[in-house]
Amino acid sequence: MRRLLAEAGVDARRYHLALALLCDGAWWTLADLVRGAATSRRGIEALLREVGPQRSGDRFRLTPEQVRAYRPLLEESGHPGEPALADPVAHLLPRYADVLERMEKLIAEGPRGRQALDHVAATPETVVRRALLLGGRFWLPGARLLCVGDHDLTSLAVAMAFPGVQVTVVDIDDRILAYIDAQADGLGLDVRTRWADLRLGLPASARDQADLAITDPPYTPEGVGLFVARAVEGLRDPDRGRILLAYGAGERTPMLALKVQNSLHDLNLALEAMYPDFNRYFGAEAIGSAADLYVLRPTTKTRPAVAARVERFSTAIYTHGPQSVEALQGLPGPAALGEGGFEPEVLVGDWPKDAFPKLPRTRLSTWLAKPYAASPSRVALAVPAGLEAALPRLLLATRARHVRVLLSGAAPDLPALRAALPGVYELTRTGHVLDAVRLPTPAGDDGRLLRGILDNAHGKLANTWREGLIRARGHLTKKQARAVVAEVAPWAGDVTVLELPEHRLRALPAAVAASLRLPPAEAGETTGHG
Repeated sequence: MRRLLAEAGVDARRYHLALALLCDGAWWTLADLVRGAATSRRGIEALLREVGPQRSGDRFRLTPEQVRAYRPLLEESGHPGEPALADPVAHLLPRYADVLERMEKLIAEGPRGRQALDHVAATPETVVRRALLLGGRFWLPGARLLCVGDHDLTSLAVAMAFPGVQVTVVDIDDRILAYIDAQADGLGLDVRTRWADLRLGLPASARDQADLAITDPPYTPEGVGLFVARAVEGLRDPDRGRILLAYGAGERTPMLALKVQNSLHDLNLALEAMYPDFNRYFGAEAIGSAADLYVLRPTTKTRPAVAARVERFSTAIYTHGPQSVEALQGLPGPAALGEGGFEPEVLVGDWPKDAFPKLPRTRLSTWLAKPYAASPSRVALAVPAGLEAALPRLLLATRARHVRVLLSGAAPDLPALRAALPGVYELTRTGHVLDAVRLPTPAGDDGRLLRGILDNAHGKLANTWREGLIRARGHLTKKQARAVVAEVAPWAGDVTVLELPEHRLRALPAAVAASLRLPPAEAGETTGHG
């Protein structure tokens, strides 16, 4: 054991801490030792080989004789068993025990992580401590927080601990957005959700609006760079805003940390503080089930650097699954576009340069960001592996009569896709080719109003809905129509259709129908004047 500590040098405190845990006489799993000592699985395995503990299944402990033998070794450290640095918010946890108890339940019942999205769940205590650090370091009453990805449910912890904060969550995983919405509604929390694949941009309603941003991104230089760049875009005052970043590389891989820090340096971000091993996880044992917490401050050169570099991050950002490689591998040849006499007028996505060289092209991110200048009747979409979640939004971004989609990844679930595109397209699929043919506008008031909203997917949902409602009902003023929309869909606000989570898209038809039948007085109106 002394030899192991000597080889570790000044970093041996990690082993001292793990040894102190074993010396308490309890049974420990390897995962608990990894997380408790914030030491990589390889490091803990090396320690266990040296101390030779008792073993029962996947649990370990030291015998009383071993504990007595190792106590002198621990005493040499001066303060055995204590973390390397004091926790800046540990003293606040007892005051927020009720929040911690709720978060334990919320996290236990929340959506399971997806390996393809590099999900690893933070512990409930970590999530609450993030909220407490925000409250201890910054003035939160009236502040706006942007969560750039939120599988850990940090948004709910912040909203419970500090009700005066307005929280916005952007995430690619519709399951997480639906869960956060349901819990926030049930608890009366001010949390708003927006769908986004950050490689395709930050939602318009999330730009330039936050005072603080927090993110726990994929742990690749590209993933960290992209998520932090989008966080910068979300700040309304970069001179005063801050970004909290969770990132860990493990004690054996400093070069990975250097690459990530270089990507932050390229964005001209100042490192205001860094709390080692602040975040703990259920999993991620290669990095000790722990990650540091960075506090980053933008400079006057940050926004220009983000604008110049953000596109380079929009490539492979994950470490697992199809989204770690996003070339058009496996994409059907361009000849598939012409089957059945289909002749595209515009190509959307990353098509080979020799495919229809004379046709106009546009990026997927541009397609989602603003309406296409022309009004093409036939559109060809190339969707790389890993971007399938964007498919409903990519289809809603055009009024084209026929859209042909070439997929290089998993084929979409057609019933689920139809539910997210209520009454807009007839969908058929042959292999990796998906055809979306526009359906006629429905005859009833409900269908016409819904189609009018979906046909203007880039516009503010509340505004489009309000104007359509006035046309449909005739006697409503703008104020009355606005109140009706707010009553049946308080989540509409300043969001666009393209930013709606899937559960909101599915709820839209029923909400539209309700808005056509709700009397103005029930929406808070007492006069007929707008």
